[in-house]
Amino acid sequence: MTFKHARGGTTTQGPALGSRLYRRKFLGITGASILLLPTLGLAESDTLSTRKQEIHMEITRNGTQASAKGPADWFTGTTRIDPLFPTHQPARAAGACVTFEPGARTAWHMHPLGQTLIVTAGFGRVQRWGGPVEQIRPGDVVWIPPGEKHWHGAGPTTAMTHIAIQEELDGKMVEWMEHVTDAQYADK
Repeated sequence: MTFKHARGGTTTQGPALGSRLYRRKFLGITGASILLLPTLGLAESDTLSTRKQEIHMEITRNGTQASAKGPADWFTGTTRIDPLFPTHQPARAAGACVTFEPGARTAWHMHPLGQTLIVTAGFGRVQRWGGPVEQIRPGDVVWIPPGEKHWHGAGPTTAMTHIAIQEELDGKMVEWMEHVTDAQYADK
């Protein structure tokens, strides 16, 4: 390739130097463009930054939330509900630690987006509508699909505690139904 100098002379150089000059010019232009990209979306970036500043990590200390007795409309027997975390928008999940005394259980119910139970202590039971009563122990994780009618609770002679996690859909997490009969609980 032949190049003209600013002082009027010419130089003949091979393709390697010419392509390096072209590459250097291209990278210079491209690099400048890349550096400008963040400023093009500045308004959106500022909005995201503002949102992040409004929501902060939250630590709920053990013992700072009151325990509640399980309502008789939802449970048979003695139960205690310890809230763990409420729904924080935009998330939909909420969780509670539920302790069932021996023989205690939920009423039949279903969740619009399903439920996960993590058994932490004791010995319990769970049943889906039309299925057998299943035994559950510490370390067991039970996933109940959306809309599946079910119940869960303690064994007949042993208490059981589980963490229950479910998601909210259109302001609703659970649909409560009829109580589990003694015959259903005994799987007779």
